[in-house]
Amino acid sequence: MHADDQLGSGTGPPPSGDLPGATAGAPAHGAAGARDGRRGNDRRGGEPLRASKTVLEPDEIWRALTRIAHEILERTNGARDVVMLGIPTRGVQLAQRLAERLARVEGRSVQAGALDITMYRDDLRLRPARTLGHTEVPAAGIDGKVVVLVDDVLYSGRTVAAALDALKDIGRPRAVQLAVLVDRGHRELPIRADYVGKNLPTSQREVVRVLLAEVDGEDAVVLGESASTGAGR
Repeated sequence: MHADDQLGSGTGPPPSGDLPGATAGAPAHGAAGARDGRRGNDRRGGEPLRASKTVLEPDEIWRALTRIAHEILERTNGARDVVMLGIPTRGVQLAQRLAERLARVEGRSVQAGALDITMYRDDLRLRPARTLGHTEVPAAGIDGKVVVLVDDVLYSGRTVAAALDALKDIGRPRAVQLAVLVDRGHRELPIRADYVGKNLPTSQREVVRVLLAEVDGEDAVVLGESASTGAGR
């Protein structure tokens, strides 16, 4: 999720190797206490948080994603025409995890990719130059498909709006849905997620950080206030 936009059923996390890439095994619960107050990776530079706390543990994230995957299957007739597109950075990893779960239940592959929205943001002239991300669309494209956009945190809705604009340049899906790990509220645009892992009431002063093993070496969702400005994302 980007700086201006900020999981049921299932048992515990799967054994190592069950999730794609390096995320297979979830960190042990004993690491939770050590995570509180330590570094994060928010898009504004990952400044330290004060009074931070872990609001989702690895097994809670695992269960939330499993629930979302089952909801997608129910609403899309078995995900036969579904393409999962993650919004960089952590939305891409979440999309891959969801595609893996869908494939495991249905016994066939589900396409997943990435959608860079950098050049479609409405704050380009207000912020320093950004590094372009990577857009990766399945070879079959998205025309006539059900595209599920995936992001880590839903906040103002501006990141999702930019993603919808970006989609127009790569094809015409039959429908577009939105899946997020955390919905923290404070919408500025009429955007609503179809699939939500956790609704997390926050104040504008708070910062939500999602940590994923593929990017950060561990899974967690951390809530706190910025130590430098106190401003929320």
